[in-house]
Amino acid sequence: MVFCAARAADVLNLFVGVYLVPKYVSTEELGAVQPLASCANFLVIPAAVFATTFRQEISNLATRGEFGRMKSLMRGVFIATAITFVLAILSMKLVLPLFLERLRIVNGSLGIVILTTSLLCTVSSVYAIPLQTLKKFRATSLISVLSAPIRFVVMVITMPLRALTGYFVGQGSTPAFSILASIIALRKELSVRAEPYWTKAIVVRFTRLFIIFGISTLAGSFLTLVENTIIRQRLPDLDSAAYYMVTRFSDISTFLATALSFTLFPFAAELSAKGGGTNRLVVKSSLVLFAGNFILAIFFLCFGRQILTFLPNGQSYSIYAWAIPVIIAVTTVNSIVSFYCVAEMSANRFGFMYFTVPICLISGLGLMLVTGQGYYLSYLPQPLAAFLKAHNILTLKSVIVWMLVVAVVRLVCCVCYANLISRRAAFCSELEK
Repeated sequence: MVFCAARAADVLNLFVGVYLVPKYVSTEELGAVQPLASCANFLVIPAAVFATTFRQEISNLATRGEFGRMKSLMRGVFIATAITFVLAILSMKLVLPLFLERLRIVNGSLGIVILTTSLLCTVSSVYAIPLQTLKKFRATSLISVLSAPIRFVVMVITMPLRALTGYFVGQGSTPAFSILASIIALRKELSVRAEPYWTKAIVVRFTRLFIIFGISTLAGSFLTLVENTIIRQRLPDLDSAAYYMVTRFSDISTFLATALSFTLFPFAAELSAKGGGTNRLVVKSSLVLFAGNFILAIFFLCFGRQILTFLPNGQSYSIYAWAIPVIIAVTTVNSIVSFYCVAEMSANRFGFMYFTVPICLISGLGLMLVTGQGYYLSYLPQPLAAFLKAHNILTLKSVIVWMLVVAVVRLVCCVCYANLISRRAAFCSELEK
């Protein structure tokens, strides 16, 4: 039900992404959409981490029917989110002018709009958690179906006035509506009187979790920001615009992954609470995702070029059709990794961070190094500078291949770690017997 409702909304969202946005946003600015969003998401990381930190606790309180304590917890999260939003605005004032210059965009008014959009997306996830935990999939489906037309109407009204600003205003309308609709769907649960929740022990416990989730989120957001910014900053305008276009189609591969991940969390948490393993659930979800996305990749391999031709400026973008199935592969592998991480977090296990965080940081820094020697070549030892100059990978194809290799490395590490944990658990079980 969740999948079908979300896909009905995604049909309209896909039209917005592949037709409406390139119609109003010029090729010179189109490639800036993703790095601008990544920059805003990076600056609101504290707010996003608050939501992630209390996801499991909100889920537990909702499951136990302790809605008074859940109400107090959510209020605390919103207060913390408001504080981090003020800090993000101050950071944006310092960072945005330089960042816009690097992206070849002259519009300082974008900052507040983009930050607000990112913050609304973060806050909306806080309300989505009780809906998810209480398995109110009907309400979730209805919200998903209605949010897309609202976003479409807002974009149609605002984008002709200022394309990029209108795009982010439209993006922000979806989580704003989701928050309002979630409050209505949870009116019964949230109508109770707030009960005391915060204690010193709870603050200490969740401070530790906040640090853990903060490190993980920071590493992943850093890698995404680097990838999107490099494609925009260090490649021609046409390459970065084409990357935006092809990712609109490759993002179709996230449709199934989103629905699977949404339903995976409560069931994985339930299994973990009962002492059961989550690996089989992750494997089954991964196989379903792989099968669906494999068919999708074959389709775009055969017809991607023809489809791109029919879009605004599509003749220029059609030569990049090869990238669609490759990015689908990247998205699929990253989604499988996220399945594993979601299942582990639902069981309050965080060992996967020992390899996922270093991989994200090292790959991001490595990509900056091999594509940007011109910035710091003179500061490096002569042999290293000569090697980097001879092996520059500053092409769209090589950057996408880099992304695929990093995703595969993360998946291999997850599989090896999961097998190691399973064998250790089996060995401990045998010893107890």
